[in-house]
Amino acid sequence: MREKASRNRSAVPVRPRESPLPLAARLSRATVARLSWYLRQVQMSERTGATRISSRELADALGVTAAQVRKDLAAIGSLGHPGIGYRPQELAEAIRQVLGLDRTWSVVLVGVGNLARALLRYAGFGRQGFHFVAVFDSDPAKIGQTVEGLTIWPMSELTPRIAALGAQLAILTVPAHAAQGVADQLVAAGIRGILNFAPVVLRVPSTVSLVSVDLTVQLEQLAYLVLNATANGESSRHS
Repeated sequence: MREKASRNRSAVPVRPRESPLPLAARLSRATVARLSWYLRQVQMSERTGATRISSRELADALGVTAAQVRKDLAAIGSLGHPGIGYRPQELAEAIRQVLGLDRTWSVVLVGVGNLARALLRYAGFGRQGFHFVAVFDSDPAKIGQTVEGLTIWPMSELTPRIAALGAQLAILTVPAHAAQGVADQLVAAGIRGILNFAPVVLRVPSTVSLVSVDLTVQLEQLAYLVLNATANGESSRHS
């Protein structure tokens, strides 16, 4: 009887303990960035009618190792099929779910200059589920104008508009001196994530996610890489 009871207990599947954090919160920023690039490549494969894609194909396209691809994709689920690789549609759906792209995001934009107009025209945002719902500016000359089908609202309308539209994300393309004040307004209005193009370091609460893109800094980094690649090449030729 004791032996039978032991066999019965061992037959009960043991469920792995789930982490209290959402999956996306457990992934490193570098992994999340690679998932975005994997998604681009998989979507390209879908458009060509491909029915499978391997970790080696993803690795070669993105300049990483196949082992890195498998590790990243294993972190979001058992997606591979022996002898097949990955099914593009299935893989794309899994990545989109992890990245939060299986829903529509309402986005507001503050600061309607040339960069903002270019961003509003970019069709890729809409394809990935990001939809601009309102734009704001402090320049009286711009208030009431229409840009890409959206009316430019004054900053005084920011809080009620965000509340009415249920927007959670904001893009900031204002001058550096105004960025922190605008960010504070966005946070107070309920915005949960800010994409900042202003060339300044912003301070936001830990409950708000912030991604900053300083194009000048990126060019400086690129100049450094080119300079040192050139220097290393000259050094190797002289050695």
